[in-house]
Amino acid sequence: MSLGSVMSSHNFLKEESGQAVSADMVAVAKKQRTQDFFFHRITQAFSLLVLAALLGIIISLFVNAWPTFQKFGFKFLWHVEWDIINEDFGAAIAIVGTMASAGIALLLAVPLAFGVAVFLTETCPTWLRRPLGTSIELLAAVPSIIYGMFGLFVFAPLFADYVQVPLQQVLGGMPLVGFLFGGATNGMGILAAGIVLAFMVLPFVAAVMRDVFEITPPILRESAYGLGCTTWEVVRQVVLPYTQKGVIGGIMLGLGRALGETMAVTFVIGNANRMPTSLFSPGTSIASVLANEFGEAEALHFSTLFALGFLLFVITFVVLAMAKMMILRAEKAKGN
Repeated sequence: MSLGSVMSSHNFLKEESGQAVSADMVAVAKKQRTQDFFFHRITQAFSLLVLAALLGIIISLFVNAWPTFQKFGFKFLWHVEWDIINEDFGAAIAIVGTMASAGIALLLAVPLAFGVAVFLTETCPTWLRRPLGTSIELLAAVPSIIYGMFGLFVFAPLFADYVQVPLQQVLGGMPLVGFLFGGATNGMGILAAGIVLAFMVLPFVAAVMRDVFEITPPILRESAYGLGCTTWEVVRQVVLPYTQKGVIGGIMLGLGRALGETMAVTFVIGNANRMPTSLFSPGTSIASVLANEFGEAEALHFSTLFALGFLLFVITFVVLAMAKMMILRAEKAKGN
């Protein structure tokens, strides 16, 4: 066999093997494109399913609440009557109770959660960090009914004897603030509900803050300490700016839990359909009204409870939108 024929045979075999490899690569690429297409569509369907469920909840709430909105209009938001017999309803009492109890809960829980998160990430001994962090996470898993029972049978008597009575004796007669501490000292009311809610919100906010504080790059902390910064200066000037989004997200998570909490608030808020005049006054919230009255509601009363649920949804949406605006404004300020 001549050298030319050997070379042509070799080139032919090389071309055939190259074509085979090219065909295999094309087949693999086509298979990957098909898998990517189905993966993209499946994940997109999951996302759209969540959006569809959200829209379905909004529409169903609004449709069932429409008779109440049609009868009372915007007056429903600030009307203080709640007369089931005469079908005269207003949401003002429930809205005030919801916002007041959730606001008290955040005022108490956020500073405590911040302190817990700073301790766990900055100054806590290594051997204590894990068991203490696990304990905080376990608090978040306690059912709300347990918090409610604790609030009614354990916290309320102690709160009445050792907090409400002394506060009323010391501050009740003071000008400007004395009216805040009036009323019956029976352990129930807006302040008691806010404190119990703070117990519930604290582990959520603390766990989120701890997790976001831990993602701060160690080199940033070490650089700040190397420049002579104290622990508080490192937290305020390095950790907080780096984790601002996560901190605000944790606070909003706690606020959402406080706004929508039902059983724990129902146990200790007093469930009185009248506008609270002090921190010790009994009141009600949107969630507690729904829990107490939904089983016996009919006709316009039934529609009104759906209207309260729709308002709670709107309040939560507005709060989350405000949080998003705060984050965007802070990011814009950083960019400038």
